[in-house]
Amino acid sequence: MLARVANNLFWMGRYIERSEHIARYLNVNYFSSLDAPNELSQSRQFVLRSFLFMIGEPEIDPEKVLEEEKVLFNIGLDPDSYYSIINNVKAARENANGARDLISTELYEAINKFYHFVLNYNPEYFVKKGLYDYSMNVMERTAILRGKIRGTLLHDEVYSIIMLGVNIERATQIIRIINAKYHDALLAQGSYGDKMGNSFEWSTLLKCAESYDMMRRFYRKTPNIICTLEFLVLNGTCPRSVMNSMNQVSKHLHELDLDKNPKKNSSAFLAGKLRSEIEFMNVEDIEQDVKLFIQRILEQLYNISKRMEEEFFKY
Repeated sequence: MLARVANNLFWMGRYIERSEHIARYLNVNYFSSLDAPNELSQSRQFVLRSFLFMIGEPEIDPEKVLEEEKVLFNIGLDPDSYYSIINNVKAARENANGARDLISTELYEAINKFYHFVLNYNPEYFVKKGLYDYSMNVMERTAILRGKIRGTLLHDEVYSIIMLGVNIERATQIIRIINAKYHDALLAQGSYGDKMGNSFEWSTLLKCAESYDMMRRFYRKTPNIICTLEFLVLNGTCPRSVMNSMNQVSKHLHELDLDKNPKKNSSAFLAGKLRSEIEFMNVEDIEQDVKLFIQRILEQLYNISKRMEEEFFKY
C-alpha cells in the first residue's frame, strides 16, 4: 500500500470521528442547559462559550456578548472555519476519494451521502431551529459509516489503519470534552454539597460521550467527578473511554507492525506506554490535577499520531 493512500485512510477515520463528537457536544450542551439546576448553566452565553472552548477557540473577553446564530454557523456549516463539521465531513470525503480502490462501494456511497447532506443543509434553518435535526443526522450518519467500515471491509491492514485513526481521534475528543466540561464545572459549580464534585456538568459530560446510562448501570449512583473520570478514562469496558481507545490503538498497531519488541519511541512503544500508564492509574491521581493530566494525555496522543505518520504515512 502506498504511504499516501494509508494516510488518506487514517485521516478519513479521524475526520469521521471528529465530526460526530463535535455534533454531539453541540446537541447535548445546548439542550441540557434547559434542565440545568443553576442560572449560570442555563445561560445561553455560558453554553456558547463552552462550544468555543471545546473546539479550541475560546472567547477570552468575558464581557463580549456572543451571537448565537454566528457561533452555531461557525461550528456547524461555515466553510471558512477549519474546525467546522462541514469541513470535517469534506475532508473525510476527500481522503476517501484518495483511497477509493481500497474501500467498499457501500462505505464510499455512505460517505458521499453524508457529504451531500451537510453541503446542502440550509444554514438559515440550521442557526434558527435546525440544530437538533442537523446534529442528530450527523451522529446517525457517522454511526452508519462505522457500521460500513466494520461490516463491509476486510479486517486487514486497511481496516487497521482506519481504526487507528478512529480510536486516536476518539481518545483525543473525549479528553477535549473532559477538559471543556471540567472548565464549565469550575465556573458553574454545583447546587448542593460538594459543589465541584457534584456539579451538573458531570452528567452532561457523560451524555456528550454517550455513556450516561452505562455509567449509571455500572456504579448505580448519581454521577460525580470521581466516578465520571474513572469511567471515561480508566474503564476498559466503556467503548468511549480513553483506556478502551488505547487498547484498540495498541491492537491495530501490533497488526501492522509484527515486531514483538517494538523499538523505543516507535508508535507501538509510545502507544503501549500510554496504555500501561492509564491501566495502572488511580482516579485520585487524575483528580489531584485534572488540567495537568489533560495536557499530558493530549501531548502523548499527539506524539503517537505524529510518530505513526512518520512510520507509516510519510511520502
